[in-house]
Amino acid sequence: MQKQIFTFGTYLKDKFGCKVYKVGINISGFTCPNIDGTVAKGGCTFCENDSFSASTDEVKDLKGFHLNLNSKENPFLEKQLLQLEQQFQAISKRQAREYGAEKFLVYFQSFTNTYAPFETLKALYDKALSFENVVGLSIGTRSDSITDETLEYMAKLNQDKEIWIEFGIQSVYDETLDKINRGHSSENVKEWILKSKKLGLNVCGHLIFGLPDETKEMMLETSKQAYEWGIDSVKYHPLYVVKKTALANQYNKGKFTPISEEDYLDVFVKSILMKPKNVSVQRVTAGIDDDSLLAPSWCRDKNTQIKHINKALKPYNLKY
Repeated sequence: MQKQIFTFGTYLKDKFGCKVYKVGINISGFTCPNIDGTVAKGGCTFCENDSFSASTDEVKDLKGFHLNLNSKENPFLEKQLLQLEQQFQAISKRQAREYGAEKFLVYFQSFTNTYAPFETLKALYDKALSFENVVGLSIGTRSDSITDETLEYMAKLNQDKEIWIEFGIQSVYDETLDKINRGHSSENVKEWILKSKKLGLNVCGHLIFGLPDETKEMMLETSKQAYEWGIDSVKYHPLYVVKKTALANQYNKGKFTPISEEDYLDVFVKSILMKPKNVSVQRVTAGIDDDSLLAPSWCRDKNTQIKHINKALKPYNLKY
């Protein structure tokens, strides 16, 4: 009998006794210090910056408006709060109708969702927690884009709600982080994950397999260290190439070779086998099924990816 990997969905169902879904939110005005020039320019080499931009009629006048940690004012806060509510209502209703979701985590997903003045963040987080059947938040961010004040406020909210912070770890090798124009060190990620854990927050770490010039041993070392830092949940991603990115330029010039599906499956399975039992899994692969994908072609069809993942897990009596 194959045993299911401990998924985030299972964790939430065990804790709340019902189906809990993440509602992905994209708030206009948020950006990233790796895009706005604070720590680097152009973003990570694999990031297609335009893919995160919101285009709803309600926020047309926010085009070109971006917050950062030093912003003195936010004249568009009311519009951002409205955008938050509209997205939540639309997505949560669909999740309830199609998947039987009963409770929700509001997931601040696109860009860096702690990269704004504290008062803006507090207003958005408080608003999200006020919605019906919301049990908590999951906040995606970078370790170089959060203040102690914000982290401590999240810890305060965590006393009554389910608060998660998601950090892009990607790799524990600084030479790799330099190659992808990440803009911060591995030590910086470790520092803020340990801070978050010390405050009692739940931490999800994002790992990317197939980064430039990394061996399988390096990818597994990243998994090992991330687990040792005490992450509570993990997302595994293969690095794929989309158009209009620096990585696409490298790929087109023959300077980057994407990871093969065989190698990805090998690293993924070994990473799962070394994973502590209490660490839940939120994602096992990634890709995109449209004409923006340049390579690898195996990242196009998620259903086929999952089938191959389960085939690779079968010898270990595991399934996803």
